[in-house]
Amino acid sequence: MSLNINDLQLADKNIIIVEDDLPSVRYYETLLASTRANIKVLQNGKEFVDYINDPGIKVDLIIMDFLVPLINGIECLRIFRKGRKNVPVLMITAYSSEQSKTEAYLAGANEYILKPVYPEKIFTLLEKYLKQEIVAPLL
Repeated sequence: MSLNINDLQLADKNIIIVEDDLPSVRYYETLLASTRANIKVLQNGKEFVDYINDPGIKVDLIIMDFLVPLINGIECLRIFRKGRKNVPVLMITAYSSEQSKTEAYLAGANEYILKPVYPEKIFTLLEKYLKQEIVAPLL
């Protein structure tokens, strides 16, 4: 059974994309469009840190590039984790070294994903971290 992206209705979810590569941003936006999630794109680490410093900002998931300008993805993640421990962060990178992977997990990444990122991978992770299970009440 394959996952159908149309089954992922995430209209109440806020996803932040931290990515400086415009084609990658457009790719993620295109993939996420049918979910109806609220998408916020930030093109560098400073924008991200400034944005998340507002405690009123609701964040459900972050897609973070490893190497973004001004403040890199690892440092952004460390800063973010000081205040928000339970928000899933998907670290996406072209760096396949074990050192980079270890660094990302130690900083608090939930997933370490190598580029290119295929749609099925994104959809599977959205379902894993954002799809709410409907639980029937106990009678």
